[in-house]
Amino acid sequence: MTGQTPPPAPTPDSGPDPVTGLTRLADQRVLVVFNPRSGQGESTLPEFLTGLRAGGAVVTERELQPDTKMAEYVEDLADFDLLVGAGGDGTVSSLAYAARYKDVPMLAYPAGTANLIAQNLDLPRDPVQLAAIVADGHTVRVDLGEIQVGDETSGFAMLAGAGADATMIRDSEDLKERFGAMAYVMSAMKQLNPKKTTFHLVIDGEPRTFEGIGVMVANFGMANYRLPITSDISPSDGKFTVVLMKAGNILRLVPNLIDSVLVKMNLSDPVFSGNLETLEAKSVTVDADEPFPLQYDGELHVETTPFTARILPGAIQFLTPIRKTELDT
Repeated sequence: MTGQTPPPAPTPDSGPDPVTGLTRLADQRVLVVFNPRSGQGESTLPEFLTGLRAGGAVVTERELQPDTKMAEYVEDLADFDLLVGAGGDGTVSSLAYAARYKDVPMLAYPAGTANLIAQNLDLPRDPVQLAAIVADGHTVRVDLGEIQVGDETSGFAMLAGAGADATMIRDSEDLKERFGAMAYVMSAMKQLNPKKTTFHLVIDGEPRTFEGIGVMVANFGMANYRLPITSDISPSDGKFTVVLMKAGNILRLVPNLIDSVLVKMNLSDPVFSGNLETLEAKSVTVDADEPFPLQYDGELHVETTPFTARILPGAIQFLTPIRKTELDT
């Protein structure tokens, strides 16, 4: 790979060697589905594909087209050994949903702005190291979410939300091109007085009502830099963690983030638990007195509440250098 300086040799705990071991890819059939518009069109994908081919992989590339449904890209997935989804979180989750229960390992290639799914899986951004992770072949089987809004059904891997988090994503759209991931932080700073309403939930058949600024239905539980959104979220337990956002603004949720970090490090019991309430569910319906914007896996959608989310246990195998327990918060 011209111009690439080989990284230092890994220690025993640092994961797969990013240079050697690519020969394991010999004759592996790899399908790569990519979004050319993710991350403002800047991607290390060409160098990654060069590495796969250098290791002997047979690579098929398919570029996303506006009028083609995601399921069409993986109709022949049984003919491949590995699947790579290159794009932002929306691209990765849509492709994973299209490939659900097909038992072909998938790499969530980080080619978007935030790449939270890749961060949860502790994937590097370096294309050489990513090729080595593919060659190593270590996977974890995780759950996916299925979301229904009206007559439309889609999938998500990270989380779905209505209310303040969706509003934040909406307000970040115009900032992403200039500021990248920082756009989300800047947008959160603007949410000082988000709309509050009464939410009506049905959680595994049981009704629940609360007043707040939003609801998040989480499968993966880590935000940027792998900081936990809240504790006790697992993408492999066959359940969602439903987060009821009661705080007056998004900045008041920062103490909950601190709580989650302290609990994860076994340094403290939670002390700021009043801002959020968490529940477990296999199925949840969310409605509100006032229609709220809806997002799933960082993509804002024209649909609003109500929506229903259902868990799909063990629906996809993701390639990752870490153990399943390291995905939990």
